[in-house]
Amino acid sequence: MTNKRVFIVAGKRSAVAPRSGAFASLTYYDLAAQVVSDVLSESNIDKLEVDELIVSNALGAGGNPARMVSLEARLDLSVGGISIDRQCCGGLDAISIGSDLIKSGRAEIIVAGGVESYSMRPVRLHPENSDQAGVPYDRPAFAPAGFNDPDLAEATAKLAKKFGISKKEQDDWSINSHLKALNSQEILRSEITPILNQKNDSFTRELTQKICERAPILSDTITHANSAIAADAAGFVVLVSEQFLKNKMCKAVEVLGSATSGVLPEEAPIAPAKAIKILLAQTEISLSKVAFIELMEAYAAQAILCTRICGLDLDKINIRGGALSRGHPIGASGAILTVRLFHELLKVPGITGMAAIAAAGGLGTAMLLQS
Repeated sequence: MTNKRVFIVAGKRSAVAPRSGAFASLTYYDLAAQVVSDVLSESNIDKLEVDELIVSNALGAGGNPARMVSLEARLDLSVGGISIDRQCCGGLDAISIGSDLIKSGRAEIIVAGGVESYSMRPVRLHPENSDQAGVPYDRPAFAPAGFNDPDLAEATAKLAKKFGISKKEQDDWSINSHLKALNSQEILRSEITPILNQKNDSFTRELTQKICERAPILSDTITHANSAIAADAAGFVVLVSEQFLKNKMCKAVEVLGSATSGVLPEEAPIAPAKAIKILLAQTEISLSKVAFIELMEAYAAQAILCTRICGLDLDKINIRGGALSRGHPIGASGAILTVRLFHELLKVPGITGMAAIAAAGGLGTAMLLQS
């Protein structure tokens, strides 16, 4: 790996729509292609200049989703597309892989991100044996036999209990997430590619304590009110080399580095904390120098846990709301965090921001960007 620098010159996302909502009729590749086209238009880069497209997708779209998106977006036919599945971390990991490809000198321009269509995900079947029809399933195994592989709501509930995080604290975090998003709708609209007239995240609402109190329970203190809903969305950024940027002379944010770490599968909700610590050590950047933090809110308890473990500043976290206020399109969520962070950093030169996310199986990824 060389010391070449890598920059993000554009970032766009669709609105996030709840499963069976506004995007229920769209294929994942149609949803993604519209965002890919828009982010390239935003960066004034011709579609035929793109060297590679990296797409995260977690719900088993089949084939090579990235190639499908590349063809639908009318990129050059030479762009084969790279599809990855790192579950919730995938969108952020796609951007990290794209950055590494440019650092290695193998590419100059890469579009990277993720897409998820919960609404149109395939029906998956387990064959009970070779002579019987398959049995439908929703959740695959995230760890082999010999490991504890709990549902993430259950794992989060156990950790919340262990660390003394109350339901009230989780509900308050969720209420605040919605409130920040409601107060930022005009700002958020500037990063959204309008698709089917959706210009805002439709799930964002005035969440109250009363609503939280009657929300159905998922596991102990984890409820539908303090966990992110299943959703459809896409998010992508354009990564370029330093040489390309010098010739282009446009606003950009530098990718300083990224880190992924693994923990026991039942500790998946706190995996980002380990990745954050590794990343800060690798880049030799003090946490106090990080001005904005986009922290995944798959569950309020998960965000609270990572905040406590790492000693994060609450005033810097998800200042425009988080996934609790918009939804969780699994393969796209990490990319959406990056798009959010990119737009915040562009407003103030010379500052640093961080994105971090957990994934089933015990994974966490974090990335640092600098304006």
